Amino acid sequence: MKKIGILTGGGDCPGLNAVIRAVVKKSRQYDWEVIGIKNGWEGLIKGEMELLSDYSVSGILPKGGTIIGTSRTNPFSDEKDVQKTLQNVKKFGLEAIVAIGGDDTLNVAKRLHEKGINIIGVPKTIDNDLSGTDYTFGFDTAVSIATEAIDRLHTTAESHHRVIVVEVMGRNAGWIATMAGIAGGADEILIPEVPFDFDEICNNLKARYDRGKMFSIVAVAEGAYPKVENTSLGSANSSSGNGLITQTNEKDAFGNVRLGGIAHYIAKEIKNRMNVDTRVTILGHVQRGGSPTAHDRILATRFGVAAVECLKNDNFGKMVALQGDKIISIPLSDAVSETKTVDMNLYEIAKIFFG
Repeated sequence: MKKIGILTGGGDCPGLNAVIRAVVKKSRQYDWEVIGIKNGWEGLIKGEMELLSDYSVSGILPKGGTIIGTSRTNPFSDEKDVQKTLQNVKKFGLEAIVAIGGDDTLNVAKRLHEKGINIIGVPKTIDNDLSGTDYTFGFDTAVSIATEAIDRLHTTAESHHRVIVVEVMGRNAGWIATMAGIAGGADEILIPEVPFDFDEICNNLKARYDRGKMFSIVAVAEGAYPKVENTSLGSANSSSGNGLITQTNEKDAFGNVRLGGIAHYIAKEIKNRMNVDTRVTILGHVQRGGSPTAHDRILATRFGVAAVECLKNDNFGKMVALQGDKIISIPLSDAVSETKTVDMNLYEIAKIFFG
């Protein structure tokens, strides 16, 4: 093997550059060339490539984002794009590809592997919702950012006697909300795995007021939704009929709608029921940006090195994964088979501190 490609797909994520750097550095030991495929699968469709040298990856370890760009392009949306992808793999002499991404990116990787392309996947998502790996890089950074935000909001909430609802990312899994909520001392944590009950929320918050605590912090994942029989959110824009709040009805290339805004509905409902001052903070893309934590730099580096070792051993069609303190490889089909949702034992611990 002499020439491999590497791409980053989906949303940007702290630690992507650490993986790229590790792949380039490890590949040098085998005298391989590493070709950066620009802007995810879009670059493979269009044939947009660049050679990655030692100079290319110098100094990028602490840098957020990705030096080769990313997109949410899905080549399988159009059969012509699939053919262009396969043709460009041959045209540029790519003997294997390292695909760094979440569920959507790795689903494409799995399907291309089934068409004969040598591929290794690297798990990337701040949501930490990929199966087969204990943690994905980017998650620790996102939790740290969300925790710091909750810490800062505590002072404002206490000073003004407010309920502040903090919305964090988490489409199908509430890992960020749960972990940051526990670490930041949130008084309620609402996640997609557990439809919430406004009666329970307000009872918990009222109990705080009865104890003289005149403020509260509610952490909510963007994909959280209420029990339908217990809400007045009938006017909410729902794409699935389960109360999900969406910013638009438009979908990306993988069929995902853009979530965001559940915090405003929750704050409004709490204000109406309790007659208290409420505010909303939506962290949004702040969680994706900036320098990765030491944990994410190390994990991303280990993933990058392990990916190259898989290529060296012709161990294709796999995703590198963290299990315990070991980096292993699992079939891509296992990695994308189901969403890894929040451990309910962990959520029960969080509930001890509600109210």
